[in-house]
Amino acid sequence: MDANITLILILSFLIWGSPFISRFLRMPIPPVEIILGAIFAYIGFIEHNEYFNLIAKVGFLYLLFLAGMEVDLKQITKEPKEVIQKSILFLLLMTLFSISSGLIFGLHPIIIISMPLISIGLLASLSKVYGKEQPWIRLALIAGVIGEIGSIIALTIFNATITTGFGFALLIKLGYLVLFILAVYLIYRSLQLLFWWFPELKNILMPKLDTSDQDIRLAMALFFILIAVMLSLDLKLALGAFIAGVAISAFFHHEKALEEKMSSLGFGFLVPLFFINVGASFDLAALPLEGVVSGALLITVLMIVSRLLAAIVLKGISGSKDALLIALSLSMPLTLLVAVATIGYETKLLDLLTYYQLILASIFEILISMTIIKILQTKKHIPLKK
Repeated sequence: MDANITLILILSFLIWGSPFISRFLRMPIPPVEIILGAIFAYIGFIEHNEYFNLIAKVGFLYLLFLAGMEVDLKQITKEPKEVIQKSILFLLLMTLFSISSGLIFGLHPIIIISMPLISIGLLASLSKVYGKEQPWIRLALIAGVIGEIGSIIALTIFNATITTGFGFALLIKLGYLVLFILAVYLIYRSLQLLFWWFPELKNILMPKLDTSDQDIRLAMALFFILIAVMLSLDLKLALGAFIAGVAISAFFHHEKALEEKMSSLGFGFLVPLFFINVGASFDLAALPLEGVVSGALLITVLMIVSRLLAAIVLKGISGSKDALLIALSLSMPLTLLVAVATIGYETKLLDLLTYYQLILASIFEILISMTIIKILQTKKHIPLKK
C-alpha cells in the first residue's frame, strides 16, 4: 500500500480512537495521542512526511490561537493589583528557582534557558475539560499570558542570536519585534475607540443572523494574516497566532458560539495531529540509551518543583489546592521546549542525547502534570458516616 495512504488511514484511526483509549487508560487525551504517535512511528506506520509535518505545525499554531481566545483582557484588567503582582512574582521566582537548580546540577546552558519557559497551549485543553470558569484556570491564564509573551520574546531573541549572532542583524530583528508589539498595542487601542463610537461595526463584521459563517471566516482570516505578518518580519509565528486569538476574544467576546466552533475544529482535528506528530518525532529506540530517561526525569522534576515552590506566593489568592493546580498547569511548555530542542540540535549546539532528553522531558511533564491535575479534580470527599 502507498505510504501516504497508510499514513492517512493511521492518522484517521488515531484521531478517532484516542478518546476511547484515553477513557480506558484513564489518562488525558493529549498524552495518549503523544504516546500513540511514538508507538506507531516506532513500528513504522508513521514515517517522515512533509505534508503531515506542515499540518502539524498549523495544529500547533491553532492551539496557541485557541489559547489566545481563552484570554479575556477586560477581565484581566479588572483583576485586583495583588493578583497581577503575585502572578509576576510567581514568574520571577519560578525563573530564579529554575535557573538556580539547572546551574546546581550542571545542566546544559540551553536546557537551563528552556526551563523557565511558559506556554498556555495545553491550558486551553484543560480549560475545555474543566471549564474556564474554574478559579485556578482563570488565575493560571493571567500568569500564563504574561509568561507566554515573555517566553516567546525570549525564544525569538534566542533564535535570532543563534542564527545572526551578536551584531547589527540581531538589533534589526529585535527592533522589528519591539515595533510589532507597539503596533499591536496601538491598533488595539484604536479599535477599542472605533468600536466604542460605532458599536454597529461588530454586528457588520459578525452578524447575529449569519448564514455564511462570517464569524469563522473573520477569525481564520485574522489568524492567517497575523501569521503572514510574522513570516514577513521573520519573527516567531506562535506570537502572531496567540495575538490573533486574543484579538478575537477582546473585540468579539459577545459571540459565545464562535469559541465553541473554533474549539471543535481545533480539538477535533488540527490539535490531535500536532500531538501525534510530537510523539512521532521521538524515537522510542533511544529510550535504552544511557542518560536519556534519567536526564529527562531530572529536567522534568526540576521544572515542576521550581513552579511548585514559586506557587507558594499564590496561596493567599485562592488557597493551597488552586496554587498547586496553577503550578502544574503551567509546567507543560511542550511546544516551546520542542522548539528550543529543535533549534539547538539543528545549529549543532545540542548533541543527540541532550535533544532526546528535552523532547522526552516535555512528554513526561504532560503525563505527570495532567495526571495529577485529573486526580486532584476528580478526588471526592466522602462524607463520614454518623
